[in-house]
Amino acid sequence: MKRPSLIRIAIAATTASLLVLTGCSSSPSTDSAPTETSEGAFPVTIEHAFGETVIPSEPKRVVAWGWGSADAALALDVVPVAIPFQSYGGNSDGVLPWIEEKLDSLGADTPTVLPDTTEAPVEEILAAKPDLILATYSGLTKDEYDLLSAIAPVVAYPGEPWATPWRDLITTTGEALGKHHEAVKVVEDIDAQVAAQAAKHPEFEGVTIAQVWDFSGKFYVHTPADPRVEFTEDLGFKTATSVTELDTGESTFFYTLSHEKLDSLTSDLLISYADTQEDSDAFLASSPAQAMSQVTENRVAQVVGKDFIASVSPPTALSLTWGLDNYVDILAQAVAASK
Repeated sequence: MKRPSLIRIAIAATTASLLVLTGCSSSPSTDSAPTETSEGAFPVTIEHAFGETVIPSEPKRVVAWGWGSADAALALDVVPVAIPFQSYGGNSDGVLPWIEEKLDSLGADTPTVLPDTTEAPVEEILAAKPDLILATYSGLTKDEYDLLSAIAPVVAYPGEPWATPWRDLITTTGEALGKHHEAVKVVEDIDAQVAAQAAKHPEFEGVTIAQVWDFSGKFYVHTPADPRVEFTEDLGFKTATSVTELDTGESTFFYTLSHEKLDSLTSDLLISYADTQEDSDAFLASSPAQAMSQVTENRVAQVVGKDFIASVSPPTALSLTWGLDNYVDILAQAVAASK
């Protein structure tokens, strides 16, 4: 399955190579772990882009599709029976590190890992015998929704595909699982950890940022609508005016900027993403990058590594806190060096 993350949330479905998922399956899993649901929570009705879905009773076999739904269920101590393969940041089995850690903490086996397809793998989802399918942050089409709805209730995205805010994904998952209050608590705990980091680093307050990715010959700038930018601002940073002034409007979450114009993208700090340190070093040493004052004046925070980038692209119920300390340390070092 492909998601547009990493450059549009790390780069959009149009750059599928950023999130090329390599399908495979792990050993079959058992029913989802027993959960405590809110008394009288069911039936639940959830509205989304394709209408509304009624969940008549507490789900026992949950299938997650897309990005973040498996994380949200696990954060609520519900183990899905099947999850999507994630090659970007995942291990050889397509399982992300924060999901591995959560499964270990719950003493749960790895769920069945669905195959790598752009389209929802209907046959494999059917084989998992779900009584709920979570696709709240996905590229699910209407035809796929109709096919999957013949198998089990499907919770799709509320607006546009690949655009559900990470907090809404968590709370919607909580509603679907009958764990609304627990989901709100998950969001509150994450927000508290981010706020604690902001309080710990008052030097972040007001520092202007531009978040960028030079990938396959194109230079991407993330806009304030991108979840990674949003939560970086929650730490006290402020998006530089040049980011919005240069915005071409080609996407909600990012735009491309020609290498000849990089010197126009000014900010106190440049946050640069790259798959590897070699890629990062190559970009910063390039002629276009050397035209940027942030680069020549050592005002750059390098965010490097697929799993690390995936953890904030966009963040999930498990991934944000998984990568938060490392992310904050990198930003703190860069701010200190820039002064």
